[in-house]
Amino acid sequence: MFFELRQYNIKDGKRENWIQLMEEEILPFQLSKGMIVVGSFVSENPEEDGDLYVWIRRFESEAQREDLYRLVYETDHWKSNLGPRVGELIDRENISVTRIVPTSKSIIR
Repeated sequence: MFFELRQYNIKDGKRENWIQLMEEEILPFQLSKGMIVVGSFVSENPEEDGDLYVWIRRFESEAQREDLYRLVYETDHWKSNLGPRVGELIDRENISVTRIVPTSKSIIR
């Protein structure tokens, strides 16, 4: 099992639009395809930290991750509807994705 810690910088003035898109469309769509999202977060103080958006997804294996990516990102809905809107709201050039694994005492599994 591993997690993806995904960090995005939201474009200036687009924070509420991004949160709405994620919560009302992207997350429900990905969850409907079997994606497991364990949390999503925004910076507490955007004036100091910038408009940071962080979310975490869990995968049981690399094979599962590949299957879920295919089920989400290779659909017409993603390619023609959601994907283009993502690029309008976040800085795609500076996306940070870190794979992490839980320690033996982690309560998130």
